[in-house]
Amino acid sequence: MRIAVLDDWAGVARDMAEWDGLGEVTVFTDPIPADRLAETLRPFEAICLMRERTPFPAALIEALPELRLIVTTGSRNLSIDVAAARARGIVVSGTPSRKTSTAELTLALVLHQCRRIGTEAARLDKGGFQGPPGRDLADLRVGLVGLGNIGTQVATLLRAFGAEVAAWSPNLTAERAADAGVAPAPDLRALAAGSDVLSVHMVLAESTRHLLGAEALAALPAGAVVVNTSRAGLLDRDALFDWLGRDPAARAAIDVFETEPLPAEDPWRAARRQFGDRLLLTPHLGYVTQATWRLFYQETAAAVAAFQDGNPIRTL
Repeated sequence: MRIAVLDDWAGVARDMAEWDGLGEVTVFTDPIPADRLAETLRPFEAICLMRERTPFPAALIEALPELRLIVTTGSRNLSIDVAAARARGIVVSGTPSRKTSTAELTLALVLHQCRRIGTEAARLDKGGFQGPPGRDLADLRVGLVGLGNIGTQVATLLRAFGAEVAAWSPNLTAERAADAGVAPAPDLRALAAGSDVLSVHMVLAESTRHLLGAEALAALPAGAVVVNTSRAGLLDRDALFDWLGRDPAARAAIDVFETEPLPAEDPWRAARRQFGDRLLLTPHLGYVTQATWRLFYQETAAAVAAFQDGNPIRTL
């Protein structure tokens, strides 16, 4: 079987799982340009995707006559046209995933910006020493936009540090908020107005695109911190830049981008040069951990083996 493993940007897929015996495995460590995807992938019978890196719309699926199996890391991948694959008789399988890694990164980003770690490390490198003091997490007011699995884990971690946590989402109930130990906010603007830190944890859909925009940002107290480890489209990028420009004490930490890998001339990079350490950018590290990668790739290889044995697993 000819198997393609896409978007192994870190170059670790071969070491994280046992691929021997599955067939002819080709690992792509660089993104394949969109206009070359169909030509490059045409010979392959199985394609293994890292979730939401390479989109797989109907047009691409139709252009791959040999394709019999798609395996995505994670149990959901909205960038795959699953219906189009099913119509062609192509099996689409997923893998288990770990939810803790993104919550841990969120906490790290909050700590980094509240304690001004990057700024102070740079000051020391330049021969200086302490600057203005940072902020404690104890008694810090944190607002969570979304309280699903990851948002709830973030709430648990923050509460362990003594933070006061509130949350809002369109479907949040008082019961769910109580179960997570957080205070429900009546709306997004009210959540922002009462938050020293605002962190986004929502699923991206047309109804949530640019959910965090100029109105919510304007409601934040002076010197607030905005964190996005969820989806780029949830945050209005231009509104964030305007907000950072208006409030010289405001800070942000962003782990997800509209285009990934981040192009050299992307507006995010220009904004980083403009705002310096007040805008922390990390290269989509939310689910990039050794344990997660081992799980992803081992279960991907297992899904290919199960398909070859005639018993597909975790079909989407």
